[in-house]
Amino acid sequence: MPAITAESRILDLRPQIVREKLGSKSKVCLLSSHDIFNVIRDVPVVIMTCNTRIKHVIPGIMKAAKELDAVVAFELAKTEGGLDGGYTGMNPDIFFDTVVGYAEERVFNKPFFIHADHLTVKNKSKEEFDSTLALIEAQIKAGYTSFALDASFNEVKDNVEITTQLAYKILPYGYGLETEVGEITQAGQKAEITTVEEAVEFIEGLISAGVNPDVLGINNGSKHGNYLPGEEANVDLKRTSEIYEAIKKYKVNIAQHGTTGTPLDVVKKMPDYGIRKANVGTEWQNVAHKYLPQDLFSEMQKWANENKKDIKFATKMFKKEIDNIDKRSKETIEQKACEQALTFINAFRAEKSAERVIYRLTGNNRLSV
Repeated sequence: MPAITAESRILDLRPQIVREKLGSKSKVCLLSSHDIFNVIRDVPVVIMTCNTRIKHVIPGIMKAAKELDAVVAFELAKTEGGLDGGYTGMNPDIFFDTVVGYAEERVFNKPFFIHADHLTVKNKSKEEFDSTLALIEAQIKAGYTSFALDASFNEVKDNVEITTQLAYKILPYGYGLETEVGEITQAGQKAEITTVEEAVEFIEGLISAGVNPDVLGINNGSKHGNYLPGEEANVDLKRTSEIYEAIKKYKVNIAQHGTTGTPLDVVKKMPDYGIRKANVGTEWQNVAHKYLPQDLFSEMQKWANENKKDIKFATKMFKKEIDNIDKRSKETIEQKACEQALTFINAFRAEKSAERVIYRLTGNNRLSV
């Protein structure tokens, strides 16, 4: 009878819905982020969480995670991958199948999670709330294992109320929970830095309602998207640390948004400031765009210019063409994504984080190679 290893035992900790979707023979180690964050809560390591709008970067990221024995995550925001596919053309089922399909194909067995990024509720209307609730229900059914509730557009009191009601739908499954206070803006827009008082009021409001998030997204000066010419990344790590010190007694860490374009020397400091999750999104789009066939990318640029839209919105319009690019282009995108992922994983000090998670969650002190 073969020995029961930590690697096989960890598979028993996959959420029930995930096990049922993957089947009994699958070795894909898709975990709840709640379990992962519990392991690294006091460890200076950051999980790279990747908004993979174009699928060809996914195997490159997985390759880097295998090489460095690192935990990573894959995510799409409501705007990127909603019920209608957002601007990527990937609804929850398609995104889950895409990520897991690559994991099976590439024999990627490191722990990871699939995250619902920016589940936004921008006001108190029933329509706004119900649209996000419907998406959450679809993501749970699809196999997502981590959720970011974002009602940061509202006053703190309303943010607490909205977040609490949505969290009640997620927590019974044991999935990871990210919440947000302080709206994170796009590049070129003015940023209002989250105050310590706002963060404490928000977290204490959630705690009093029985909701204890794993990580808190804050506005610490970073921006979504590519920085504009002449615009600099200004991540306020001092404020980040102040917020972390004020909320860590509640076992809440910090989620960093808008990592693309942040100087590497700043990224390397993030683990020391309570940051345990960092979203890297536009970076992967940049990699894919650079190495798409030139004629296809030119068509995408033309469409964006004619429609006066950011080129990210061309992703859905050209999804079929993007998905079916030539083998050489796919391989180049994969390799370049791997190189970037290696850089980020090392900067986040996430090497060997997979071993740490497996060891801590299984209680096994001997891991097979």
